[in-house]
Amino acid sequence: MGKRLSKIYTKTGDDGTTGLGDGSRVPKNSLRVNAYGTVDEANSAIGVVLAHDVVPGRVRQSLTDVQHDLFELGGELCIPGHAAVTAAFVERLERDLDDFNADLPALEEFILPGGGHAAAACHLARTIVRRAERATITLAADEAVRPEALQYLNRLSDLLFVIARVLSRAESGGEVLWDRAR
Repeated sequence: MGKRLSKIYTKTGDDGTTGLGDGSRVPKNSLRVNAYGTVDEANSAIGVVLAHDVVPGRVRQSLTDVQHDLFELGGELCIPGHAAVTAAFVERLERDLDDFNADLPALEEFILPGGGHAAAACHLARTIVRRAERATITLAADEAVRPEALQYLNRLSDLLFVIARVLSRAESGGEVLWDRAR
C-alpha cells in the first residue's frame, strides 16, 4: 500500500468543516461526524484497555479484532452509502460474549464500574460505545444507516460489560456490587 498521509495538517478544516470519505464537506458538528468521531473515541478507549498487561490473551485477541471492526465501522459512517460491517461481525461478538460469559457467575446485583485499572478502563470504553450507539441512532433518524452498524454497537457494549467482569476477576477477584442500602 502506498503512503496515505504525506502531510498531517491541511488547513482545510480551519473553517469548521471536514471532508467525508466521498469527498463532500460537512460541518464538524454534523450528526455523521459526531457518530464516526465517537466510534473513533471508543476505539481509543479500547486501546487504553489493551495497554494493561493483565489483559488475558483471548480477551486481547477479541478486543484487537474489535479495534479493526471499529475502524471499518468508522469508515462506513464516514462514507455515506458505504457498507463495511456485516452480520458476521455481530455474530463474532455474540460468540465471544457467550464464551466469556460462560465462566462468570450469574449477576444478582448491579455492579459498579471498577474492579481494577483494566476493568475500569473497559467500563469506560463500554459507556463510550453506548454514546457512539446513541449518536449513530440520532444519525439514522436523518440519514440512512445500515442496521448492522447499530447491531454491532449494541452487542459491543454488552461484550465490553462481560469483558470488564472478566478483567475485574483477574485483577481483584470479583466485581464491586452496588449496595442499595447505602
